[in-house]
Amino acid sequence: ANGTETSKAERLSESYEAVIGIECHVQLNTATKAFCSCKNEYGAKPNTLVCPVCLGHPGTLPSLNRAVVEKSVLAGLALNCQISKESKFDRKQYFYPDLPKGYQISQYDIPLCHGGYIDVTIPDEGTKRIGITRAHMEEDAGKLVYIGSDGLSGAQSSQVDYNRGGVPLLEIVSEPDMRSGKEAAMFAAELRRIMLCIGVSNGNMAEGSMRCDVNVSVRRRGAPEFGTKVEVKNMNSFNAMQRAIDFEFIRQCTLIEEDKEDEIVQETRLWDENGQFTAPMRKKEGLADYRYFPEPDIPDIVVSEPFIEGLRSSLPELPCAKRARYSGLGLSEYDCLVLSDDEDIASYFDGVLSSGAAVKQAANWVMGDVNAIIKAQGIKFSELRMSPKSLSEMIDLIDKDVISGKIGKEILPDLIEGQAEQDGVGAFVEAKGLIQISDEGALAEIVQSVFDENPGQLAEYRGGKTKLKGFFTGAVMKASSGRANPKLLQAVLLRMLDETN
Repeated sequence: ANGTETSKAERLSESYEAVIGIECHVQLNTATKAFCSCKNEYGAKPNTLVCPVCLGHPGTLPSLNRAVVEKSVLAGLALNCQISKESKFDRKQYFYPDLPKGYQISQYDIPLCHGGYIDVTIPDEGTKRIGITRAHMEEDAGKLVYIGSDGLSGAQSSQVDYNRGGVPLLEIVSEPDMRSGKEAAMFAAELRRIMLCIGVSNGNMAEGSMRCDVNVSVRRRGAPEFGTKVEVKNMNSFNAMQRAIDFEFIRQCTLIEEDKEDEIVQETRLWDENGQFTAPMRKKEGLADYRYFPEPDIPDIVVSEPFIEGLRSSLPELPCAKRARYSGLGLSEYDCLVLSDDEDIASYFDGVLSSGAAVKQAANWVMGDVNAIIKAQGIKFSELRMSPKSLSEMIDLIDKDVISGKIGKEILPDLIEGQAEQDGVGAFVEAKGLIQISDEGALAEIVQSVFDENPGQLAEYRGGKTKLKGFFTGAVMKASSGRANPKLLQAVLLRMLDETN
């Protein structure tokens, strides 16, 4: 948002507050679809991953994929939800061209997971607990492809790709506990981290593997009741989500201030990324429109206590717990957020720590130089040829003044290529002749040779031009090929410069 919008939002937020809830659809990464044996795969040629079951042909029967239940229960446990021992599927009726059956198999009144929460770190504001109302299983719809335009407006025709139809989804519904676009974006980002961490989805927003809709209403500060809820769709990044909510907050507040509150209606609006505004899409259907009833072709879902506990015991350390552990090691909030953001980076960092590296130095190297090279090469930490042990060894050599930090940066590309994996980093730097000169006598000899080559500058320094100390430091570093121990060099150089003949 520009400065004017920001100041307007700040002024309005003194009198009003936003009430925000999120509905997030997470595609589960099962091998096959929810109710048939078609592959669950992104990017195939249109209408090649379909069969009579997912196309809704008469006389076909759905058969529930066990992995959908397993991954959904695992996600529910990660979200601190209660798991329903008995639940069922329901038919949700609506008529879109991308829904071949004319209804969606979903869960209505008895969701698989309910009553959970996640703790979200809001930068510079601490941690906030946001409730999870429910998480239920359902199937995805197909996808409309507009010919001649990016969207419906201006398209010559619409075509339907049913490959996505029947792909398993977990719909996660939050409580209306968020009060700003920033909080909502952080919640959605944390949700994605959790899904990636437990391995139930790839969380790829660009491919539609995770799609979030937000419900936004506005009320005067201190008012007990909620305002009229507006749903906003079509946000394909957390940044866009934050901007869409901020826009909607200003729009609704402005209407209230102008005595046009009746123009805030329960509807679905689309976020326009190019224009940075929301526009009406359709009036929101009420529950009655969906005419839910129990799915007659699928038996009730029964999950046992041993089944639930077996999945609970398989849960990895979740991002929130990871941040708490890193914070306990003395890392800043920023460091904790960056290192826990991706399981790939967290796993590598933990490997460096378990090999004995100092915490802060390990964090700096992993988040800084190593991460920069990884991004430049377009690879993952798990694909690095440099083991966490090698990075730990290099950090230890710097700590013990065997090599300088500068040498560390210079050899890092070679280490990342795996050149020290066989014999170790110590042997690598020794073979390259890069070990720091930390012997006073050896340093004194180099300093003396620099003095002998620069008698004029030496005389000027001793005559009072002390700024020349930097010149001598540079000359000694050059003469030692950068191997002089910087701390020791300063002590030796100062002593020898101040000696009088």
